[in-house]
Amino acid sequence: MRTLRPALLAATAATCALLLGLTACGGGSSPTAGQAHGHAPASSPESPTSPTASTPSMNGMDGMDGMDAPASANGLSADRDGYRLVSPDARLPSGAPATYRFSVTAPDGRPLTAFALDQTQRMHFYAVRSDLTGFQHVHPGMAKDGTWTARLAALTPGAWRFFASFTPDAGPGKGTDVVLSRTVTVPGTASSPVPLPAPKTSATVDGYTVTVKGDIMAGMSGMAHPLAVTVTRNGRPVTDLQPYLGTYAHLTAFHAGDLAFAHLHPTTAVNGDHGGPELAFHAELPTAGDWRLFLQFRTQGTLHTAALTLRAG
Repeated sequence: MRTLRPALLAATAATCALLLGLTACGGGSSPTAGQAHGHAPASSPESPTSPTASTPSMNGMDGMDGMDAPASANGLSADRDGYRLVSPDARLPSGAPATYRFSVTAPDGRPLTAFALDQTQRMHFYAVRSDLTGFQHVHPGMAKDGTWTARLAALTPGAWRFFASFTPDAGPGKGTDVVLSRTVTVPGTASSPVPLPAPKTSATVDGYTVTVKGDIMAGMSGMAHPLAVTVTRNGRPVTDLQPYLGTYAHLTAFHAGDLAFAHLHPTTAVNGDHGGPELAFHAELPTAGDWRLFLQFRTQGTLHTAALTLRAG
């Protein structure tokens, strides 16, 4: 490839600076959608959730580890910056609780055993079905040799993607958030994929209504937009939210089709067992299209999971 001339480089830099400035001025929040057709996970006291709808496979998901993940942190790769998600389990049984074993190797090839705390945990592990009808968020335990064990509720037949979200506390990636994933097949008879519910502004779970306000635009990594969430029950504001993972709600998003990962960071301060009704997040959705959001919050010792669809333009 020929080297660009200095004048052309200068013009390109000026154009990029102008575009970045214009983009930064257009922030907003995001509309989302209610749950339907089995997309809303059931709630339980601190237990993983998994709906019963099933699907044969994700569009091109099997065997695609890393193919849809350029330098961005979308989590669609088993490798990133020298870190690698390794597991002997490519298939898990259906219809009964399952155990998934894995480890994370560092850039030197050795298992990583030093992990920093992120929202009170050293490892956040997500199991997501290809049509987004299944979602589990658990916190596995690690053995001294760096082997993690994630205990999952029963999985339905079809294709799943498992995500490991962590922050190394040693080595060249110390202090950097990393998300890696691998695909897993659950054998058995699978039904047709369940269509993703259309975007809406609210969803109801266990009698609680979650409403999202504002618009959000997809943008490059590092450009976050404010997202406001309100929790009500029987039309009245909810003010008894209990802390969960060091905050009043945990919000994760997955892009429809490829399951790209996005973690929406909470900004509401915690003050005892009386959170709500309004919660604030910083949303960073790098890709346009429909995203499925899973909002987890706790009241009276019970964990609730509301599922919503959001469209990023």
